[in-house]
Amino acid sequence: MDEEPDIPVRAWLPRAAALLLGTLALATGFIAAYVGALHDPTPRDMPVGVVLGDQRAQAVMAAVRRETDKIEPVEYDDPAAADDGLTGREVYGVLTSTPQGGLLLTTASAAAPAATEVVDQVFAEAARRGDLPLTVTDEVPVEQSDPRGLVPFYLAVGYVLGGYLAATALGLRTGTAPRSLARAGLRIAAFAAYAVVLGVAGALVVGPVLDVWHHDVPAVAAVGALAVFAAAMIASAVQGWLGLLGTGLVILLLVVLGNPGSGGIYAPEFLPTWLRGMHRWNVPGLTTDLIKSAVYFDRRSMGWPLAGLALWVAVGVVGLLTATLVRGRRAAARHPAEMPPTSDDARPAG
Repeated sequence: MDEEPDIPVRAWLPRAAALLLGTLALATGFIAAYVGALHDPTPRDMPVGVVLGDQRAQAVMAAVRRETDKIEPVEYDDPAAADDGLTGREVYGVLTSTPQGGLLLTTASAAAPAATEVVDQVFAEAARRGDLPLTVTDEVPVEQSDPRGLVPFYLAVGYVLGGYLAATALGLRTGTAPRSLARAGLRIAAFAAYAVVLGVAGALVVGPVLDVWHHDVPAVAAVGALAVFAAAMIASAVQGWLGLLGTGLVILLLVVLGNPGSGGIYAPEFLPTWLRGMHRWNVPGLTTDLIKSAVYFDRRSMGWPLAGLALWVAVGVVGLLTATLVRGRRAAARHPAEMPPTSDDARPAG
């Protein structure tokens, strides 16, 4: 059995120390992000629609806004526009008056059950104080097999995790920066095929296997494939430029900040101010929103999440190709013979 070479401490200690410090920073950031975001979820400015000219509903909305900052009124010109806002995921509910002199609160619990529960409670209390009968109807209910609405988030996490793990695995095996555009093209094609397979697998697990959703399996698979491909391309681009050290940055973007910044098990309005808008641009948040839109809501609500993920794919492809042209060709010039990549190929160019 071969013995390990006796490498001087000074040869490995600096890099080992840097790696340990990097993992320490990531772990600390993970704790800070998750605990900071989720230890005391406090809803603020949750959008609820009201129709202009509906004086009773507007009066109640104004009274609620004076009492609490949990609700943010969103005004619509007519009932049809308000209904479109609800099914387009612009608001969690719409408050209207009824001919009988009461109020009707129409909600969409599929957007975020925790959010609609708070909306229900706020307006139930307001109706009680005003001695007004309140009827609540859930126009877009969450699936009974997922009463807390957690499946879209955890499915998104699985897709994103699969994407960046695939990029990391290929980077370890073949080098983080491809040595030619042809190899870069093969890597992109491999990620695309992998993304399709994982997208279908995830959709089948939450569909026929676990029986969470009984419909829209093809739509979920398509969303999953796009999410996996986006995560893989971003991870591969960052690692292509920074080497395996870029894995730490990828984890920071996609996990440490990405998961709590997506809203996670809560609606974004429950998060601290510094995290509330992050779900609109990070990959886990966009994926979670796109899954909800594909399963529950009007397809018009898919616009920005779909465009956002497509933009990440484009950024990842450009990043990987440019890393190939710079770092990959430099590595090929240093090692012209065909051989497995050395450990130096996985390091940032210096």
